[in-house]
Amino acid sequence: MKIHKWAIAILLWGFLFRATSAIYLNTGFDEAYYYLYTQNLNWSYFDHPPLVALTTGIGVWLTGAVTPFTIRIGGVLLYTGTLIFSYLASKKLFGERTATLTLAILTTIPIFQIAFGILTLPDNALMFFWSACLYVAATEFFPSGEIYDHKPYKPTYRLAIIGLLVGLAFLGKYHGVLLGGGLVLFCLISSRHRAALFSGWTLAAIALFAIATSPVLFWNSQHEFASFRFQSKRAVPSEGYNLERLLVTILVALGYLFPTFGVPIWWTSFRDLGELLQFGNRKLKGIPSEEPEEEVRALEILHQKRLLILCVSMPIFFGFTFMGGFIQILPSWHMPGFFGATLLLGERAALVQIKRPKFIRNWLWGSGMVILPLLLIGLLHVHLGIAQKGGDAAIAGGFWEAKDDPSTQMIDIEQLRQAFVDSPALKAELQKADFVFSNSFFVAGQVGMAIEPLGKKVTCFDEDLRGFAYWSKAQDFVGKTSLYITSEQFMKDERFPEPLDKYKGYFQSLEKIADIPIKRGGQAVQIFPVYRASPMLKPYPRPYG
Repeated sequence: MKIHKWAIAILLWGFLFRATSAIYLNTGFDEAYYYLYTQNLNWSYFDHPPLVALTTGIGVWLTGAVTPFTIRIGGVLLYTGTLIFSYLASKKLFGERTATLTLAILTTIPIFQIAFGILTLPDNALMFFWSACLYVAATEFFPSGEIYDHKPYKPTYRLAIIGLLVGLAFLGKYHGVLLGGGLVLFCLISSRHRAALFSGWTLAAIALFAIATSPVLFWNSQHEFASFRFQSKRAVPSEGYNLERLLVTILVALGYLFPTFGVPIWWTSFRDLGELLQFGNRKLKGIPSEEPEEEVRALEILHQKRLLILCVSMPIFFGFTFMGGFIQILPSWHMPGFFGATLLLGERAALVQIKRPKFIRNWLWGSGMVILPLLLIGLLHVHLGIAQKGGDAAIAGGFWEAKDDPSTQMIDIEQLRQAFVDSPALKAELQKADFVFSNSFFVAGQVGMAIEPLGKKVTCFDEDLRGFAYWSKAQDFVGKTSLYITSEQFMKDERFPEPLDKYKGYFQSLEKIADIPIKRGGQAVQIFPVYRASPMLKPYPRPYG
């Protein structure tokens, strides 16, 4: 478990950067929505397994404060653990040099830093247990730590731990089942490790996996398997295959990974796959090698190690990328695959570094020196609006209007909360209301994060309710008074001529009482209208729940 001093320095630098970003980065839609998971603890949830509630809530429960930092600190800490286990897995498979390079790459790639290590998302827990599982798998399948080993593989108790970790990864996000599938695929392909599939320890692994995933299965069994049906429908194509959409999916992923890393990850993965197939084909045909037997054996074990990484990575990033031709792919869907494949990039970089150290140094430092300023500029803009026309902090007068800037969707939650604290009229209206609701589950999350510390629960009345459909019953609100809080960005609905028509007939009256501006750089970038709604006449229809 020894960690090189350079690896420790990289880990400390990454933690400080992510922690600082977590403090100053405004709150996004998903994050605020997951905060509401912490207020409605359950065995699982409609759109995700339960661990995101724990990773989001740990900072809130320990401090009693609801801020961007407290909902993110769990994810920041977990990603540090993710990096440690990834380093150890890489070291076990390929050695110290590769492990340090891999750690540097994983700490530099922007999408990994943001989606896995700063924002609070289901991916925080997924990737922690994913990397822990990969480390245990590397130790199980290649126990000697040497390049080659003449001893036959014998399954051990670690298979049971692998089953447990796959289950825990599944509790983070449903992608965990793909990790388990990749490990099974590896054992099927690698004749040396096929014995694992017939071991008694595998039965223990299956049992522990079932125990770990039982909260999700229990919740779904109580709710007509709503979560499984919802997620499976998202993979159903709505139209024919579109090559242009596939190209966009590839280019967007390269942008998130940063091209100097994204392109090499694709290239390295396919190169390793090609070399593995070529080696296997020569062995299958019995073509003799000119190299000594020990070198051939060493090369075979190296290919087996690469095969392990390919099996748990390539089906995910290649499969979801291919699916991008007929459905919209969210960035986080295929990033676990790219994350795993980064270990192959680190191994290839270590080989190149031996002959061309200056090239690898310039590649890593050059990429980092470009990525870091871009991330800092992005962070400063989201927080201060440095590229926003008319803003107090605008550089060179700004470059685009706030209304055209998607970053304004990440809002300063504490401004919205403070508006109810500072205004006697709003404070009184909030105290009189029996509940608060919004018209979108995304906005309801932000409103909930702002309002719930002030003592009011928040719900949502919309056709897409997500978890709100299971956190209350439709008839619970009939006859009660409320506040309707929304965002001007989300008030328009093509189905209704006027925004308030959506709730016509459901409330006796809807009366606007305030507009709350959310400011950035001294300029209002979002407006949250507040309406008095009283009383509710009938339940709002629910598509599920």
